[in-house]
Amino acid sequence: MTIRAPLAGLLLLLLLSVLSLKGQVNVLTYHNDLSRTGQNLNETILTPSSLRAGEFGPLFSYPVDGQIYGQPLYMWGLNIAGKGIHNVVFVVTEHDSVYAFDADSNTGPNAAPLWQASFINPAAGITSVPSGILGCQAIAPEVGITSTPVIDPNTGTLYVVAMTLEDFGQTYVHRLHALDVATGEEKPGSPVAIEASAPGTGDGNTTVTFKPGLYKQRAGLLLLNGVVYTAWSSHCDSGSYHGWLIGYHAKTLERVAVYTSTPNWEAGAIWQSGAAPAADANGNIYIVTGNGTFDANRGGADLGDSVIKLSTGTGLTVADYFTPFNAALLDVTDVDLGSSGALLLPDSAGTPQHPHLLVTGGKEGRVYMLDRDLLGHFSPDGDSQIVQSLPAAVSPVYGIPAYFNRIVFFSGQNDALKAFPISNGMLSQTPSSQTTGAIAGMGSVPSISANGLRDAIVWSIQSDALHAYDALNLASELYSGSFGSLIKFSTPAIANGKVYLGTENTVAVFGLLKSPGISLISNSAGNGAGAVAPGSIVSIYGTNLASGTQTASQNPLPKVLAGSRILINGLAAPLLSASSTQINAQVPYETPAGTATVVAMAGNSASAPVALRIQETAPGIFVVLNQDGTVNGPAHAASLGSTLMVFATGLGPTEPSVPDGVAAPSGQPANAMVPLSASIGGQNATVLAAGLAPGSVGVFTVTLRVPQQTPGNHPLVIQAGGISSNSLAVNIGQN
Repeated sequence: MTIRAPLAGLLLLLLLSVLSLKGQVNVLTYHNDLSRTGQNLNETILTPSSLRAGEFGPLFSYPVDGQIYGQPLYMWGLNIAGKGIHNVVFVVTEHDSVYAFDADSNTGPNAAPLWQASFINPAAGITSVPSGILGCQAIAPEVGITSTPVIDPNTGTLYVVAMTLEDFGQTYVHRLHALDVATGEEKPGSPVAIEASAPGTGDGNTTVTFKPGLYKQRAGLLLLNGVVYTAWSSHCDSGSYHGWLIGYHAKTLERVAVYTSTPNWEAGAIWQSGAAPAADANGNIYIVTGNGTFDANRGGADLGDSVIKLSTGTGLTVADYFTPFNAALLDVTDVDLGSSGALLLPDSAGTPQHPHLLVTGGKEGRVYMLDRDLLGHFSPDGDSQIVQSLPAAVSPVYGIPAYFNRIVFFSGQNDALKAFPISNGMLSQTPSSQTTGAIAGMGSVPSISANGLRDAIVWSIQSDALHAYDALNLASELYSGSFGSLIKFSTPAIANGKVYLGTENTVAVFGLLKSPGISLISNSAGNGAGAVAPGSIVSIYGTNLASGTQTASQNPLPKVLAGSRILINGLAAPLLSASSTQINAQVPYETPAGTATVVAMAGNSASAPVALRIQETAPGIFVVLNQDGTVNGPAHAASLGSTLMVFATGLGPTEPSVPDGVAAPSGQPANAMVPLSASIGGQNATVLAAGLAPGSVGVFTVTLRVPQQTPGNHPLVIQAGGISSNSLAVNIGQN
């Protein structure tokens, strides 16, 4: 970058107001939270107005090696080993792969995965499982990783379950893997094979054993209080199977809890169309089972076609349950309850009599509102013992509903997407709004984005395309567009202005078409990615960053150039130059050490946030001048014992201090306060003076004495507070 000094011209620009920045969003688990509401209430970029204006659409996609059934997960500001800080989207495939991709750009170095983990090795006889040998085509042509993983941000661990066929087709295996989110490498103790057994409760107390070949790990993973829970279903109801919930210690992967829904007989799968088990603030887990034997009303332990509340105090024990009055009919007609999941409503939706509510549905098309403190058990005469039962409210439900601001959204098979408002702890008998047409196929799994209680959008992945609707009026469709062949029961991830969804062979990314995007932030001196210091000059690279090209021509520097701003922790940074692909800016001096959030604003459009590490010093060298004022190089070498003037940035605070964006004065030196040292070719080069360059912003001059050294090129390195700069070659000539 060329540093222009001194800056001249006092052209006054109108500075746009500084936006306050909310905490950035991660999507670390299925449907966003343990209540499985599917809502992101911190989405400030995607709004109904921006979608109506036609500004939204597909941005790019990444190819993958198999079908993506699990919901994508998202982490912002992740430091990827050897590749810098990225916002990352994670996806899993039925070909037994886990991918980590840059979430904002697929260009340049981001065209390839940040990392990929594969759990197959065909040469060693380890493959995904062909659907044909399972006798089930529900997921075809192969079964590998089906469920949504879960991420622990505190330990940087992604948990995922993979099914493999091993010993050259002889052995079925399910394994729980714990992967480092930054590298994809297995954590210590990972993986572990899924194994379990439980005592039967029938005559003879026969032991029930988990047989890997019978099971699919369909429901998303649950991470709760240091335990990873895996839920299990069958392959097309084949074989003598059971519903299982098996828990593993998150650190050691030791199995710590086992529950089976039908210890007395069979079936009772936990599949929930991919929905993960829900959990409340007291550590209770809620699952919904499919067709299976039911005898709990007669003192047994079988809970097919039931909503089950499990206590986690000592292992997994049944704390409560609800079973519909017509459970036997649901079982024999394959109209199971377990095709949905448990949606836990916030206390604000309840009443003093029923403060803790749960909503679910099933293939019958009936909607149930339950009191989590008293689920209701079973009554053969009807469901009058529960809070509410709405027969035929929707068509068969495959997938969990979504919740937003006292509204529950259901999307049934070949039915309209419907909004049911809640009043006095009860769902409306009829929807307050619905889409104008039916959603073909098996419906969808709705998700919500909103800015608090404003700008709410319902997102729905349907068989033909990604659709978006105004949450307050579902008849108002905001967007419809496809990007690949879509998967049933797919759930999108919406985060920081983008929508991520899995397809048959890609992960597709949607967003504002002309919104700015940041791909890299680096110290402008040396172009090295990594940490920067307050007052440093940084270069922000990306797309659509500015409406044109403009260079600052005033002192202080403007905070708007070519219609664009850079916000660092919500503060507008002084700008030196701006173009559509690069903006050069000064980090505000008041930025504290740690992880800062950087957002590029182009007009009213905002980029996804990018993390930037801030430390007290982060030296970088721009250029070196010889004692005679020439630029040091092969044609102009420095003499031994002469002085060099090094132009650098990131050397820390000065005395006196200089305000953000203000050119250093010429009358009173602003000297560096942090101790400096320098070396040329490993030899100490005495620092004679160091301070801000008069007439420039954020740029220091460091005056050095050339040490005794052999002629030729030698690396110059400056250290400020023990932190080293980039290395710049200095030419030393013959005296």
